[in-house]
Amino acid sequence: MSALVLLPVALVVGCQQPAQGTAAKESAGASATAAPDYGTVFLGPGDCGSRDKHFLEVPCTSEKAAARVIARHGGRQATGPACPLVTDFVLHISQGYSPVDEDGDGDVGQGYACMRNLEPPHPGDPGGGGGPHTVVGDCVYRAGGGQVKEAACDGSGPHEPAYEIESAVLHRSQCPSTTDLYVQLRVGKPVGCAHHV
Repeated sequence: MSALVLLPVALVVGCQQPAQGTAAKESAGASATAAPDYGTVFLGPGDCGSRDKHFLEVPCTSEKAAARVIARHGGRQATGPACPLVTDFVLHISQGYSPVDEDGDGDVGQGYACMRNLEPPHPGDPGGGGGPHTVVGDCVYRAGGGQVKEAACDGSGPHEPAYEIESAVLHRSQCPSTTDLYVQLRVGKPVGCAHHV
């Protein structure tokens, strides 16, 4: 019988997922109000951005549009609301100049935007290999130092998946007896029950 260890999950600065319809419901609690038009609020909910050298706000109809803001919050991610589960990555917005901002003075306050790619891949989806949340259906590998990190379940990423999270429970004792690894989760039920893949 193998020893079971609770390992914290190291999170990448990027975010994770559920379905497209769920994103709209979950982003309703965002601290910023939904922007009716491109440019009303710098990278406000519903706005899109490009992935050039610098992440710029562009109209969602632009050929450069790569991802949409599904929620935006002020302050630091570590102390603010969690991004919706459908988030593929988190974009940190630091104070500084922008040609498009809330009041036209060129200063954009500190905060973070929860982003969802307009097209696949969606690393935030279960098994996608990334995102800010580790959820049921994700795969992980041992990263050393008592930590695990996400890996794409289909093996398409740089790391091979070693375990898949089958379920999430409140206490270790609720995991199936076949559990090979306990993974600490940051949203929802705190213990992920994982098995070798």
